[in-house]
Parts: sequence; structure tokens; C-alpha cells
Amino acid sequence: MCVLPFISGCVRGSGVASGELKKWHKVTVTFVGPEASEGGTPNPFLDYRLNVTFTNVDRSYTVPGYFAADGDAANSSATAGNKWRVHFVPDDTGTWRYSVSFRQGTGIAVSDADSTGESAGHMDGAQGSFTVEPSDKGGRDFRGTGRLQYVGERYLRFAESGEYFLKCGADAPENLLAYRDFDGDFKQDGENDHLIKDWAPHVDDWTEGDPSWQDGKGKGLIGAVNYLAAKGMNAFSFLTMNIAGDDRNVFPYTTYDERYRLDVSKLDQWEIVFEHADRRGLYLHFKTQESENQTLLDEGDVGVQRKLYYRELIARFGHHLALNWNLGEENGTWGADPAQTTDQRRAMTQYFFDHDPYRHHIVIHNGQPFDDLLGDSSRITGLSVQTDQPDFSRVHGAVLHWLGQAEASGKPLVVAVDEPGDHLHSLLTDREDPEHDNARKNALWGTLLAGGAGVEWYFGYEHPQSDLTAQDWRSRDRMWDQCRIALEFFEDNAIPFWDMRSEDQLSSTKESYVFRKRGEAYVVYLKEGERTKLNLEDDHTTFYLRWFNPRTGEFVGDQSNVERGAVIELLPPADSGEDWIAYLRSP
Repeated sequence: MCVLPFISGCVRGSGVASGELKKWHKVTVTFVGPEASEGGTPNPFLDYRLNVTFTNVDRSYTVPGYFAADGDAANSSATAGNKWRVHFVPDDTGTWRYSVSFRQGTGIAVSDADSTGESAGHMDGAQGSFTVEPSDKGGRDFRGTGRLQYVGERYLRFAESGEYFLKCGADAPENLLAYRDFDGDFKQDGENDHLIKDWAPHVDDWTEGDPSWQDGKGKGLIGAVNYLAAKGMNAFSFLTMNIAGDDRNVFPYTTYDERYRLDVSKLDQWEIVFEHADRRGLYLHFKTQESENQTLLDEGDVGVQRKLYYRELIARFGHHLALNWNLGEENGTWGADPAQTTDQRRAMTQYFFDHDPYRHHIVIHNGQPFDDLLGDSSRITGLSVQTDQPDFSRVHGAVLHWLGQAEASGKPLVVAVDEPGDHLHSLLTDREDPEHDNARKNALWGTLLAGGAGVEWYFGYEHPQSDLTAQDWRSRDRMWDQCRIALEFFEDNAIPFWDMRSEDQLSSTKESYVFRKRGEAYVVYLKEGERTKLNLEDDHTTFYLRWFNPRTGEFVGDQSNVERGAVIELLPPADSGEDWIAYLRSP
């Protein structure tokens, strides 16, 4: 057995560990295995299977590994080598032991049978151990808060801090990874090459000490991550495969037509971006397929192609602390595209549940309504909602509907609004719509005060910096400010949103939202700043009232007392016709 200190090298079979041996930090173990190449025989992705089981006193994780070429492919662009790698994030301090299974055989990577194939030698059977210390991270870095988990409630929760999570960020561009600084022939393969991004507007947001690769590549996209984090956002999404879709430049494979061989250096470069996002406190929304390609792999089944794709995603990126696996953008039977069936949709959820050692959040996007996946019928843990009105008027009702349907099924789900408008318009640029009134009132606060877990913003096709062309997130700078105000309102005032429920009927005004925890807190949102009556007859708690301006992030006026157990009148202090929040809190 090899004992690994902080950063060490060990005998050949046991591997070399790199990274900080601390709780919630990524530990990478690299093994010297058989020489292989992306295009070689045996296929290093399909015909070898590396699994490493990590165990401490009371828990065990079997983590898939992967072919890593020369071990530095992000910088070398290597396609061949003898390095094989596994990433693990320990969720406890103390001694962790690991054991290695490395087997070979035709198609063995997608087999779950322990004894299938034969030993591949090298590190097969190796064992080791290492000692993990507490994390020293804080602030936005997810290594301080721990893994974000589905806990059977309407919100995700961090395993270390115990905090519940509200998200706000960018859903566009969907082709975020169509980036010229990544390796691969996708940039000149004749498939929509004009949509390749340079992320040049964000190069100046890169700072000394930030990661890059190959003598300074990656600064534009790393800078974009910095910008979004600096604006107080905490999420962004991206497709990992859009073959046959709108953009056609994002896929993990070596070429557009390949399905069994992956581009190692490109995926290593993706990992540099994702790791930086982790440290900047940005949740990773993996959209694993586009509507147009939902039947591209195995005609929609979970067969060899799809299992290999999912296994590689989990092996290379599943260690990240805050993510969801979105099993399909606009998925299911709803339009003209070949569609996955209910059984196929359920099979995808089951695969991730069975093979992701960390049991990350699993969501799917409509398309097809979610009814066939609710309750115990699938392993889904959340819903990724899209609406279809340019004024976002259906958002609040959609969140209420799906939260209600999920609870009625016996399994509460995390409901987020990840495309809160229509495909042509949605969130406009600041130049076109500097105030973003409809987005703020109907989508942002409409989601949060229905009990939704957050919003990611889509950019419509008929506008500059669209879902396909965007590479300057400053185009919506003023909306990020409004999102930050909303997130800080809940955080700074310790509002117990995870225990609160929509109770809109308590207000006499139709254009209002009421979100409350009886006996503790009320958030009453008046969309047009109108006078309203709030019914507190079933709540005899003493409350204090303060007025909050969601446009500026400021409380206005003095605190006042509220009559207990009565119908009270609420009138904003100024700016009639603008939106206001009445915040009632018990002492």
C-alpha cells in the first residue's frame, strides 16, 4: 500500500496524487498505464475501464477514471500517452483508502459487471491511502461550503455550511464552449464555423494569477467567468453536445461525426474553465444535449454511445461541487424533431443516479411537460423550466404549477426557471431595455416569490449578443445588478426562504406576490406600487414592517409596527407605479 502525503509521488502502480489533501478539494491520482492514443486500438475510452474506490470509516465512493494522454494534454495537445487519471473530492477529514480496478475488453467501459473482461495489469489491484485535513477556503469558493446536494426539498443545500442555495446567472450563450482557444477541428470543419467565439470583450477581466493554457490561451473565457462572479452571479449554463443543433461546434469527440473517441486536450481545457468557476462560486449547469440531437446517440436509448458519453462526463467533471446534469434541452415529444420517449427519459435519469458517485442534481428541460417524470417514476431531482412569453408573464404561474405537481406526487423537486421568456426576445440588452422592468418583476421576483430555486437568463435570437452570438456578458450588465440585489436581499436579511410558501391570496391586489413563513416573515411584492390589503388574520405574531426598493437595493423609511392578527393596509413610501417590497419580520 502507498501512503500519499500532501503532494507526492509513489510507486508506479499506486499512482501519483496531486492537489491539496483537504476536505472538499479535488484530489487527482494519475497512474502510469498502457500506451494508448485517441485513435488507437484498443480504444482507450471504450476498451479499458478504470474505476477507483475511495473509502473512509463510514462511506465509500467508486469513481470512474479516464485516459489522460500524456497527463498534460491541455498544454501539450497530446493525443497519445500512458497516463490514466481519476479525480476525487473527499467529503470528510481523516484517512481515506483507495483500491484500483483496471480491466480491459471490448466495450468494457460501459459494462457494470465487476468481473467482465480481464485485468489490464499496470495499476489493477493497487491500493493506497491519504490523510485529509479541513478546508481552509471561504467566501465564494465552493470548497468552503461543500457539495451542493438535493436533500428532498425545494432547494439545494450545501453539505458543509448547511446553507440553502438560490441561483441567478446566464443561460446564454448555449454555445459557450464554442471557443477558438480550445483544441479541436470544430473550428474549421465547415459546421457553422462563423459562430466560433473569442470572448475578446472579457480578456481584460482576466487577472494575473488566473489560469490559462498554451502560453496565454483562455483569457477571454476565464475573464468572462471572473466578470460574472464579480457581478454577484452564481451560475451559468452551457451545452456539452450540440451536434445537429443550432451551433454544431460543441462536442466532446475528436470530430463532428465521431461517437466513440474523445478529444482529451479539449476536455482538459474545459476542466480548467470549470475549476476556475468552482473557485469563483459559479454553479455549473451541464446541458448534456440539445433538442435536435436527443436521438443522436443510440436513437435515444441508453446504449453504448450514450453510456460512454455520460461516463466520460462523470469521470472528468463529476467532482465539481455545485452542478446539475441537465439531461436534455427542450426534451421529449413536443415539436418536429425526433424525440425521446418516456422510457428513454427515465433511463437517462437512472443512469446518472446509478453511476455518478456523488449523486448530483439531475434535471430536464421542457419541451414536453414533466408529468411523466414526477414522483417515483424517475430519478429526476429538479425541473428546468422554459416559458414562452416575451414579457415573462407566465413564469410565476409555471413555478407554482410544477412545485405543486411535484409535491402532489410525493417527491418535492427543485424548480428553476432557466429560460424565462420566448426564443426571439427574452432578456434584451441594456441598450434596448435599460430598466428591464418585465424581466425583474415577472421573471426574477416572480420565480423567487413562487418558491423557485432561481433564474438563468436566455438571450433572444432577434437581438444583439444572442443565445448563439453572445460573448459579452456586459451587454446585460444592469440586469446582473438587479439579480444581485435580489440574492443579497435574501442573504443579508437572513430570510428563511426554504421554509416559506407562496400565499398570493393574502393580498387584495392581483399584481402582487406574497411569500411567507407564518409567524416569522412575509415578503410582499407590489409589482406596480399599488395600495393593497394584507390579510394577517391567521397570524397573531408581532411584526415590524420595512419597505425595500428592488430597483436600488435599499430600504426606505423607518421601521414601523404592524397590527397583529388583522387585515392591514400597505402603501409604498414613494414612486407610485414602481415595484416595491413590504418586508415583515418578527422580532
